[in-house]
Order: sequence, then C-alpha cells, then structure tokens
Amino acid sequence: MVADTSYTPKRERILDAAEELFALHGFDGVTLRSIAKKAGVDVALANYHFGKKNDLFQATFLRRAQILNDVRMQALLEVEREAQGKPAVEEIIAAFLRPIVQLHLTGEPGWQHYFAMLAYVNNSAVWGEGLMHSSFDPLVNRYLAALRKALPGVDEERLQWCYHYLSGALTLTLAQTGRIDRLSDGLCHSADMATAFEHMIPFAVAGFQRVCVQP
Repeated sequence: MVADTSYTPKRERILDAAEELFALHGFDGVTLRSIAKKAGVDVALANYHFGKKNDLFQATFLRRAQILNDVRMQALLEVEREAQGKPAVEEIIAAFLRPIVQLHLTGEPGWQHYFAMLAYVNNSAVWGEGLMHSSFDPLVNRYLAALRKALPGVDEERLQWCYHYLSGALTLTLAQTGRIDRLSDGLCHSADMATAFEHMIPFAVAGFQRVCVQP
C-alpha cells in the first residue's frame, strides 16, 4: 500500500502521536492501535493514511528530516561564505550541531520527540543503515568535504572514525537518558541541550584536530 502524503489535520495528529510514542517506546513497543488512540482517531484511518506500522514509522521519521537538513545546510553555507570557502574546523562543527540546539529550544515538543526518535534510529542495526543513509548521509558527506579542506593532510580513515565518534556523542545526547543526571548527582542534566552542545563543540573540534591529521 502506498501511504497517503496529503495534508489533513487528522493525518498530522497521527504523525504527532506516532512521533511521541516511537520516541518513548521504540518501534516494537508501539502499535497502530495505541497511536490511533493517542491521536483520537479510528485505527482504520491510520491504516488508510499510512498502511502498515513500518510505513508509518518511516513517514514519521522522514517528516522532519528534510527540515533539519535544510537548516544545517544553510548553516554550513553561511560559514563557508563568511570564511570565503575555508571555514575553520570549529565553525564547521558548530554549524553541524547548533541547528539542533536552536530547534530544541523552540520548545515545540515535536522536535524533542523527533530528536529522541533520531537517536533511536541512529543506534539501531535494523533502522540505522537504511533511514540514516537515505535521510542524512548526503548532508554528512557535504560536511565531511568541508572538514577535508579545513584539515590539510587529513587521513581519510581517521576522519571517518572521528565523525563516527561525533555521531555517537550526538546520539547519546539526543536520547536524554538521564544517566548523566545520576552519575553527576544532579550536577548535569541530560535535558540541558544548550550546555551539552556548548561543551560538545570544542570537545569534537579537539578530537578532529588531534586524531585526523597524522603527525
């Protein structure tokens, strides 16, 4: 069945409900019926718009992916323009990470749910390869190209590993598991995205600069 992509208020309510429940419980912990109940619609309507749960999961994930890509691409283009095509590593990493903070700080619950869902997908052997590849790899490759210019003599294998580590740190931060809250005895809060990214940027920059270029 081909999913219905037309805009209707009820269709959006189904996506909003799915986004929240998938973020909280993952794919296997959610049913079409539970999504329909939260959205206040009949399960037949959810099936009409999206088909199987697998199709609804993908539609939910893809809904905000292009928005995030567009914001990140604009951020990269801006730093490249300001630096006349040669931005520093810190500017590139900041352009990659700060749009997430900005969207998170809008206070819209949907973005918070989406980022938790993004963390789930990125950490899933079932979903990660397909959805992350099709949704985000073209943008990531654009950022990697910028990093190659900013790091003369970069070792390609090390560059890929450094991005892998950055992606892992980003995934754990977006998941907001609360573990850092407990480990720090309340000194740090996983919901404090602004502080998390404030520290992540110089941390990642130091790693790229230290590891990616062989001495």
